[in-house]
Amino acid sequence: FKESNGPTDCYAAISQVDRLQSEPESIRKWREEQKERLEQLDANSRKQEAEWKEKAIKELEEWYARQDEKLQKTKASNRAAEEAFVNDAEDVFPGTEWERVAQLCDFNPKSSKQAKDVSRMRSVLISLKQAPLVR
Repeated sequence: FKESNGPTDCYAAISQVDRLQSEPESIRKWREEQKERLEQLDANSRKQEAEWKEKAIKELEEWYARQDEKLQKTKASNRAAEEAFVNDAEDVFPGTEWERVAQLCDFNPKSSKQAKDVSRMRSVLISLKQAPLVR
């Protein structure tokens, strides 16, 4: 068995060189086409990513604006409620304690967003409001 670095026949060597030259040409064309396709896909993905980032920034700014508007409305309503509470707290008369408690409590069970069941406490307060304790 004889080792060789290449074909031993002269014509076989020429045919192999021809095959190697013709094969890289087709591979070269394929690589160029593939490279162009990949560059185009990369450009499209960069363009799409830029559009998404722009859209996300715009949506984030709108969200911050809505949050700020909501916060300002909440602050205004809290200030108004605090002012009304302070004004009502100044008008303290003996015997009106249960009316004041009833004003502070929410007796509508549907508007309550608490997880606990407070129906018993609500019924006790309503009964005390209707028939206050007499000493």
